[in-house]
Amino acid sequence: MLFNSLDFALFIPIVFALYWMLQKHSVKWQNLLIVVASYVFYGWWDYRFLVLILFSTLVDFWIGNYLKKTTDTSKRKILLYTSVFVNIGLLGFFKYYNFFIDNFSAAFSFFGSDIQPNSLHIILPVGISFYTFQTLSYTIDVYRKKLEPTNNFIQFAAFVSFFPQLVAGPIERATHLLPQFKKKHTFHSKNAIDGLQQILWGLFKKVVIADNCAQFANDIFNNYPAYSSTTLLLGAFYFAFQIYGDFSGYSDIAIGTARLFGFNLMQNFALPYFSRDIAEFWRRWHISLSTWFRDYMYIPLGGSRGTKGNQIRNVFIIFLVSGFWHGANWTFIVWGFLNACYFLPVMLSNKNRVHTNIVAENSFLPSIKEILQMGFTFFVTMIAWVFFRSENVTTAFLYMKQMGTFSLNFMEKIQLERYAFEIVPLIVLLLIIEWFTRKQEHPLKETKQPILASLILMLLIFVFGSFSKLQEFIYFQF
Repeated sequence: MLFNSLDFALFIPIVFALYWMLQKHSVKWQNLLIVVASYVFYGWWDYRFLVLILFSTLVDFWIGNYLKKTTDTSKRKILLYTSVFVNIGLLGFFKYYNFFIDNFSAAFSFFGSDIQPNSLHIILPVGISFYTFQTLSYTIDVYRKKLEPTNNFIQFAAFVSFFPQLVAGPIERATHLLPQFKKKHTFHSKNAIDGLQQILWGLFKKVVIADNCAQFANDIFNNYPAYSSTTLLLGAFYFAFQIYGDFSGYSDIAIGTARLFGFNLMQNFALPYFSRDIAEFWRRWHISLSTWFRDYMYIPLGGSRGTKGNQIRNVFIIFLVSGFWHGANWTFIVWGFLNACYFLPVMLSNKNRVHTNIVAENSFLPSIKEILQMGFTFFVTMIAWVFFRSENVTTAFLYMKQMGTFSLNFMEKIQLERYAFEIVPLIVLLLIIEWFTRKQEHPLKETKQPILASLILMLLIFVFGSFSKLQEFIYFQF
């Protein structure tokens, strides 16, 4: 079920009404409704994979409780490794089995041996990368004794399957989200209004920015040999805003939807395209994933401690694994490698924590230096997005090669006009809104004219929204 579908528009009011009708009863009934609604929400896509979520839930619930019962170090490690093996094993099979089989076959062919291993027609379960990491964080935190395991299965099932963030995050930590299922929620109109406003802002970014950019970006990337360098550069620019509007829009809708039910999810995006260096970008982009890798991989590996060699190793491991997490394609690994290369100079010069505040925090406009820093960071990020978007590495390099052959002739101007006229003003509007509301959680929060602002946003969605074909969210494929 898509957030931008009619199905969801009918689904959410029904669940909302039933949920708050149960506030007079015990919290278990509210949680049970969340579980049922979440399974309906997920099963709307493919009911067969509900078994997968249920199995993962049962395994980690059982392991969490056994970790509490035993103090034996070896037994605790076995339980932890069991959770890791089951969760990563399921993720690996559904997401990476054919990738490894195909590359295994290609490696043998390179050395002159022709083998024909059996590949499988595997459907990737939507959201498996997200809820797998969410349940893993629970087991790891219980193992580390940072979290008391729950003995209430309904609460835990609600935590794992919570429908607003089930299929594309934010990847919540059990330490933050699970306790919210333990307390009874009472309706507050202020929270509901704030949630609706954030949903509206997320829909604007999805259907007005992302979906419009997608039409142009898809055409340019799919037909790149026919286009000039300037048009290809514009295609990369459009994809940068497509993926930002799409994923941050999803996160806004998820956070706003959760707030309708009295839950607070973590912020997943914090204006990443206003970053002044790549380290700041990764503190602001997909925050739930980057902090997950930081806490459960980077720091255990040694983080930025130890020798320079160890620091370099840790950075490359994290970015390469992050790239591979996104999909079974070498393009994502190259994308991760590029970002590691971007990050290294900042880290090795000990400047990776320089920009931790909001850009131009005490100014109306950024300085020339800040504009140049933001422009450079966006440009190198946009170049990396070419690999993220391309079907394969060869296509990405050909796209990059042709994009680098600058020659602004008459035909280029025609193409530029064709692709720039409709959407660039809307992107500029997005940036203006975000700049002047950059200190707020979302633009409609704490605005002096919330009703007027909401009506204007609804008008923009109605007039400029792309509704001709319902488009899935990009991160559904991860």
